[in-house]
Amino acid sequence: MCQLNARDDRAENLRVARDLLDRAAAAGAELAVLPEYVDYLGPARGAPKPEPVDGEFGGFFADAARELEMWIHAGSFHEVGPDPERTYNTSLVFGPDGALASVYRKIHLYDVEIPGRVSYHESRTVAPGTETVVAAVEDLRVGLSICYDLRFPELYRRLATSGANVLVVPAAFMAHTGRDHWEVLLRARAIENQCYVVAAGQIGDHDPGRTCYGRSMIVDPWGTVLAQAPDVVGVTVADLDLDRLATVRAELPSLANRRLTSS
Repeated sequence: MCQLNARDDRAENLRVARDLLDRAAAAGAELAVLPEYVDYLGPARGAPKPEPVDGEFGGFFADAARELEMWIHAGSFHEVGPDPERTYNTSLVFGPDGALASVYRKIHLYDVEIPGRVSYHESRTVAPGTETVVAAVEDLRVGLSICYDLRFPELYRRLATSGANVLVVPAAFMAHTGRDHWEVLLRARAIENQCYVVAAGQIGDHDPGRTCYGRSMIVDPWGTVLAQAPDVVGVTVADLDLDRLATVRAELPSLANRRLTSS
């Protein structure tokens, strides 16, 4: 789990991301997760042009995965969208051979207006994805989501009933909501779906006038926080125990006992 403070220098952001991946690999990690918009979080006028999944961004993390021989969830980036005005907010997952294993486009877009505090309308420049994705990562089945998706439990229930045992949340969660909601939501998604949750966040100030909460964390299927990042850029590592997950699901079979399903 890699926590970054991406800003308006894409080359520097990618350099830091690669350094954190190197550190994760040295610590024995088999899967590394990066935050939302890992390559750029700054003024729109300086944003890199959107790319296809096999563009420069994808190539950078494919090379890292191959060279480090590890699975890499490359946070998210601006993918070429359905029209000239909008991109997709897209996650890519690469295998240890550098091959692209999964693509997920963020479904829920952050359109929020809090007078005097925040005005942000992601849907003005980003198009929503439409497909849920569970990626096969060795023995893990990793349900993919991005940041604001976290507030929509029906997405995670669909991922869990589609076989996910790990839920991944790359994020740039705002500080003013993160203080009250970040940990609560992550633990809720873990408990109600009896999955591990791995949430890698941006930390600190980002121009223009945006502060991200950080506190990246890994939560077990009982809702226990196994690891939480301090308020700095860095790497946090934890073991995911699938035997523990099986025990939780067997002793409290809430997924098996559910009566209502989505139509």
